[in-house]
Amino acid sequence: HVQLVESGGGSVQAGGSLRLSCVSSVFAYSGICLGWFRQAPGKEREAVAVMRVGYGDGSTYYSDSVKGRFTISWDNAKNTLYLQMNSSKPLDTAMYYCAAEGGGLCRRADNYKYWGHGTQVTVS
Repeated sequence: HVQLVESGGGSVQAGGSLRLSCVSSVFAYSGICLGWFRQAPGKEREAVAVMRVGYGDGSTYYSDSVKGRFTISWDNAKNTLYLQMNSSKPLDTAMYYCAAEGGGLCRRADNYKYWGHGTQVTVS
């Protein structure tokens, strides 16, 4: 049974930084998608940052609202996915979820097999 455990959420003032972590119970093999999604109250879940393992920066996607501020990365040795959030804005307030073993288009949420339970980020 695959487990994804997120941490690092919390409250931060606008302009501040947070680093979200997601520890996976399984190894992420080359070619699969890993991603961070978020969902604010009353809104649909949206892709924030996604990547395809082993394909380099060219495979990384960022939503327009976070481009230049957030960075996604994967540590193979630790089986951990990160989301570095800089220059935070109130619009970043949401529950953040990590997702693993996605196929096809990485930014489509319904392409992922496993999800974490989420970590809340509040920017004021």
